[in-house]
Amino acid sequence: MATFVDQVTLHLRAGHGGHGCVSVKREKFKPLAGPDGGNGGDGGDIVLVADPQVTTLLGYHRAPHRASENGQPGMGDHRSGTSGADLELPVPVGTVVTDASGEQLADLAQAGMRLVVAAGGQGGLGNAALSNTKRKAPGFALLGTPGFEGDITLELKTVADVALVGFPSAGKSSLVAAMSAARPKIADYPFTTLHPNLGVVESGQTRYTIADVPGLIEGASEGKGLGLEFLRHVERCSALLHVIDCATLEPGRDPVSDLQVIRRELEAYPVPEGQTPLLERQQLVALNKIDVPEAAELAAFVRADIEAMGYRVFEISTVAHRGLRELSFALAEIVEADRAAKGAEPAPERIVLRPKAIDDAGFVVKVEGSHEGPVYRILGAKPERWVAQTDFRNDEAVGYLADRLAKLGTEDALLKAGAVAGATVVIGPGAGIVFDWEPTIASAAELVGNRGTDPRLDRNDRRTTAERRAEYHRQMDAKQAARDDLKGERDAGIWTDDEGFEVQRWDDEA
Repeated sequence: MATFVDQVTLHLRAGHGGHGCVSVKREKFKPLAGPDGGNGGDGGDIVLVADPQVTTLLGYHRAPHRASENGQPGMGDHRSGTSGADLELPVPVGTVVTDASGEQLADLAQAGMRLVVAAGGQGGLGNAALSNTKRKAPGFALLGTPGFEGDITLELKTVADVALVGFPSAGKSSLVAAMSAARPKIADYPFTTLHPNLGVVESGQTRYTIADVPGLIEGASEGKGLGLEFLRHVERCSALLHVIDCATLEPGRDPVSDLQVIRRELEAYPVPEGQTPLLERQQLVALNKIDVPEAAELAAFVRADIEAMGYRVFEISTVAHRGLRELSFALAEIVEADRAAKGAEPAPERIVLRPKAIDDAGFVVKVEGSHEGPVYRILGAKPERWVAQTDFRNDEAVGYLADRLAKLGTEDALLKAGAVAGATVVIGPGAGIVFDWEPTIASAAELVGNRGTDPRLDRNDRRTTAERRAEYHRQMDAKQAARDDLKGERDAGIWTDDEGFEVQRWDDEA
């Protein structure tokens, strides 16, 4: 059964916000005394806390599903629901947190660092909080928003000052046990160490930590053996101590070739941007197991060759505790120098929180094509949250949402994007909430008339004096034209009479 896990995926569900309450106060002789619905409670957050007492992610490997409490709904008589309790998850110092897309969220490299990885939902307002001078008794309340649901990945990168590297069974775990109070598992077979072991060493006034990295073999940087999984624990170390087995009986191995193999693997391992490559860090070599006579002779023979490569060499024996004091003080010297150099470095740039820009509307409108025509998608924290808070079974709540969206400026943005009445509007990513957009009066007025006017409201059918005069002149012109036509017919002999008109009388026929 696994006893150490340094990478795990957590499935998180933050608490949902409680719904607001719709209630009307009822008292004796006051059957309708006004709204008194309380607000819903906020959902609990999920927080990661860097705890120096935690050394493994094994607990999360066995139970990766974690959830915080939901907020309680509001009640009548102005009683608000209780907020859900936050869930704190202790993780080892040196844990790197990434989201589902692989983007790094935080590096919990110091004890006490906290990170909210799953924010709880917001509680909805009750109808008492929604009432105002224009809306005396709201018949609706806002719903609680859902909390974060998703996956995050925790990757442990051991925080130690010195890393012990070397082939399996080189005596790294024995060295940790001899120099500190740690008691790692020690056995006479390869790959006994399956996880890094941390130990605290005190040398004079200096205290530092050492990490026993599981044995490396040739090709570890390419995924062979256990090296690729645990080389990440070397990234944060200030110094490297090569532990060389001088008493190995394997054919084709000797201290110099072992050191060269480990160097190639360290060189091939890519470190994160901004960190010093592994081979450019301070390194020492410890020739181990000199309590064996043949190993002592071999160590004395190869020491000059290794020193010629630029390393300080120490001949040690973890069994007989020989050479450990000198090695301990040499490592302490390197650690102190590294700490002094880091202390002289400029402080990291502070995180500056800037206010929202004046011209930032808080949302964007994107035009997307479909087989039925253009679709206008509104994306933004506010409109998406407002939609989640709306009970679409309540017409009054839907009207309240429309008012909020209009005040935010979505109407103008849709008009500028080319939307017309009846266009398909989606709020939120993915499926979202789909509407058939109908412009409000204010927006339609700006569309069909001057700003601030609406011909549907400002109608005036009364004719002006000029219009009445023109109509009179048209009528007089029409009468004169009729007279001219009659006169032309008389002159042509079509009809005549004594007064200029021809009239047939009954006595003429007799």
